[in-house]
Amino acid sequence: MVGCPISRALFAREVGFGYANSVRRAAPLRFTITGAMKNFGIVLIILLVVLMITVFLLTARKSTGPVALSSATSSAKSPDAVQQKLQEYSGTGATDCGRLNVQATADQFKTAGDCAMQASQTKHPFYVAYDMPGMAVGVAGNADGKLFTVQSQGSGPSAALTSGDCPSQLRIASSGRVTCFAPGDMGSIGAGHTAGSIPPGMANPHATGSANPHATPK
Repeated sequence: MVGCPISRALFAREVGFGYANSVRRAAPLRFTITGAMKNFGIVLIILLVVLMITVFLLTARKSTGPVALSSATSSAKSPDAVQQKLQEYSGTGATDCGRLNVQATADQFKTAGDCAMQASQTKHPFYVAYDMPGMAVGVAGNADGKLFTVQSQGSGPSAALTSGDCPSQLRIASSGRVTCFAPGDMGSIGAGHTAGSIPPGMANPHATGSANPHATPK
């Protein structure tokens, strides 16, 4: 074979042809593996993005608490006995759901009510209060889910303050206010305390059937 040029040429041609065939066969395989790696990388990136979005949404949902009223709708005056008692009952980190007077709008009443109800359902500390002619009432809840009611009759240093455990479940009365008294009940507050009687001529602010003075006319 050494002394035969034809044999050497034939051998070189056969070897070269075989090598070329092997390269051609390996090229599609190489492209297939590269394409699979690219597709896997894209899928992995998509999964990571989805995972990050899910974690963000879950974290945001857990951290979102009841929305407190803005300073424009909350009471701007310094805390009185009612406010201080409500803060004492609710504890540290409580959400101020607002202190509304008779000039508050229906939207403000709804915002305060939603704030208190959401806080109560999630056992987030809160308090809300309402000022009416001759009296003020409020409800507070602590981190254990326990509810308290505070009521003040009169004004100034002579105002009579009564407070104690809520006698009933938290609800939105027909007046639009948050209360923990059963419909038609403004009597015993609980925990040995007794609420004073409603001043003569004043309707029960939480009684069923009493018109909501802040409701939008139909």
